[in-house]
Amino acid sequence: MTTITNPRPRVTTAPSRTIVNVMLDRLADVLTAHSITVLRISLGLVFLVFASFKFVSGASPAEELAVATVGKLTFGVVTGTAALLLTAVTETIIGLTLVTGRFVKVGLIVLAGALVGIMSPLLLFPDQMWSGNGPTLTGQYVFKDIVLVAAGLVVAAHALGARLRRTHDS
Repeated sequence: MTTITNPRPRVTTAPSRTIVNVMLDRLADVLTAHSITVLRISLGLVFLVFASFKFVSGASPAEELAVATVGKLTFGVVTGTAALLLTAVTETIIGLTLVTGRFVKVGLIVLAGALVGIMSPLLLFPDQMWSGNGPTLTGQYVFKDIVLVAAGLVVAAHALGARLRRTHDS
């Protein structure tokens, strides 16, 4: 005689969290809490370092380009040492506000204006930016500033109330 039995219902449990998952979750929490602050401070430090070289005539590899750009953007009103000093002071204001976290919105407004100047050589001086083989070394120097623009956008979004938020997989 054959007996038919009902199989036991399968009980499924959530997979146990491994030490790696726990560590990754903690890392994600730390990054969520602090990464924009780190980005803000590092962006500020970049501006302070770039500014420091512009306070000393001949020390910045971008001196000629900065002076020429300010001269073009001000229609020749600000040139030479004054253009270099204006650039240095502008970058210092940006750097100090971002590093200290004080008056960040003011610094971001100055940064927005400065980024127009920082990126404008791509259009103002195309002969210095591009060669037959692609961007020149000067062009690469300016082109990498797209990263500064992106960092500035993230910092600005945060300063205006946007928040980084973790989403948890279910």
